[in-house]
Amino acid sequence: MIKILFDTLGSDKGYKQVVLAGVNSVNEYKDLEITLVGNEQDILEELKNYKYNAEQIKVIHAPTEISCNDTPTKAIREKTDSSLVVGLNTLKEGYDALISGGSTGAVLTGGFLKVGRIKGISRPALCPMLPTLNGGRVMLIDCGANVDCKPINLCHFALMGKIYMEEVMGIKNPRIALLNNGVEEHKGNDLAKTTYPLLKEMPINFVGNFEAREFLSGDADVFVCDGFAGNVLLKGTEGAIQVVMKKLKQGVKKSFSAKIGALFMRKVFKSLKKEFNIEGQGGSILLGLKHILIKVHGSSSHLSFESAVKQAMQLIENKVVEKLENEFSKLNVEED
Repeated sequence: MIKILFDTLGSDKGYKQVVLAGVNSVNEYKDLEITLVGNEQDILEELKNYKYNAEQIKVIHAPTEISCNDTPTKAIREKTDSSLVVGLNTLKEGYDALISGGSTGAVLTGGFLKVGRIKGISRPALCPMLPTLNGGRVMLIDCGANVDCKPINLCHFALMGKIYMEEVMGIKNPRIALLNNGVEEHKGNDLAKTTYPLLKEMPINFVGNFEAREFLSGDADVFVCDGFAGNVLLKGTEGAIQVVMKKLKQGVKKSFSAKIGALFMRKVFKSLKKEFNIEGQGGSILLGLKHILIKVHGSSSHLSFESAVKQAMQLIENKVVEKLENEFSKLNVEED
């Protein structure tokens, strides 16, 4: 039985969407147990609205919420009865994964302080997966966990990305790119210029510098960067996708002929919307921790949590944490 924890507090749309995700998940997977962490009374009351196997859903009482206004480190240390802290502590007691839509800062800080990193990995990294032009997926590592990085951190990100793409996505010898402001080897800031030759010497398929416009091209499987640049790239990409979708809708409404054309293109538009729907992508994995921790968008509905469950099950079934531990112990790499 796979055991996954849900942090029900902290998400913008409230605990009811998280409870619904739990019910839908156990109804889909019979070998899955979901534990809902939050206000027990509220959760049990909401569960009365659904049909499910009671043996597959558990509840842990943790009534306090960590909000985006809380200082992450202080909240993790002081709000010991919060759903996030209780979830993180429980994760270490034989559970397989924790999924949260709470404060990003608190989730990251809690992951570092409560769960701990795998020996040999200098910094865990936040790693979303996005669809590419050729129908594949690209990993962005890091997208916000480490705003300031050293070259050794980026080298570790590259190796973690390689292992993930091989073991979970089934991509042999994945192409690793370094995010930069130009493709030439001498381009970039000090971090990029120092990291480039190190990546060339690593046992990875390093394909050089890539610019941000190539992110979704499908020409690389992993984009490596510091958390600041990665977060800007991710938010910019999401914003651009939303603008394009809205412009398409506006264009269709402008004329009768456009509306007729849209009818013939309906399947294409529907496919595009599904492929680039953020909620369908699941969440960002905090890769490099001793246990699986996934952060979904704070504005997520039940769909993101359900997608994140599928992500978690892939990670668990492919023993990604164990394989990261094994690879980094064999390499005896330098820690930060």
